[in-house]
Amino acid sequence: MWRVLAHSLFLVLALLLSLCDNAHAIKFELIASKNPKPLCIWNYALADTLAIISINVVPRDPKTENDQRIDVRVVDRTHHSVYLNKKGLQGETRLAINTHHNADLGVCLSNHGSRDHILSDVDLDVHLGGEAIDYNAIANQESLSGMETELRKLAAIADEILEEMEYLKQREMRMSSTQVSTHHRVHGFSWLLIFSVIGLGVWQVYHLHGFFKRKYLID
Repeated sequence: MWRVLAHSLFLVLALLLSLCDNAHAIKFELIASKNPKPLCIWNYALADTLAIISINVVPRDPKTENDQRIDVRVVDRTHHSVYLNKKGLQGETRLAINTHHNADLGVCLSNHGSRDHILSDVDLDVHLGGEAIDYNAIANQESLSGMETELRKLAAIADEILEEMEYLKQREMRMSSTQVSTHHRVHGFSWLLIFSVIGLGVWQVYHLHGFFKRKYLID
């Protein structure tokens, strides 16, 4: 019975891990140009998050390998920080960074070619947070079982989810405070506008009354 319960728990944990997966893999072609426009893939990441970026570059035509150069930049959209800048990627490249802020993390690739209409196939794999940690190495080092490894992985992902929820909560509080402040300002401006209109109306009535009286139109 305990084995059945343990197996069921393992399946539930595996399902949760699949739902909470922070790995993003994509495959695309990158066309060479003399003045290429970078192609950026964006992933949201919290501050102090480990990011492992794997890039595999394969020229569509091996003969054009020397006619094109793949460059990569890892940037922060919000704070305009450049975490990494590497030129001349060949084959498989593995990069690791730690984020500084809560922001979108962009992996920007460009293909500089001596002539147009040549391209390379790119496999991009981005792992963030708990997914970037090599749990197999940890399991081998600490002699952990499969379930213990998955539990540790789930605990790390759960911590990240809690941090993200706390960040969203704080952002919502800031937005709510801004909304209340804006409401008070609009309310005050409305009253100012009302009093201004009333004052303008009184002044206009007084002015017209004096005008008509000077013209002997009224007593």
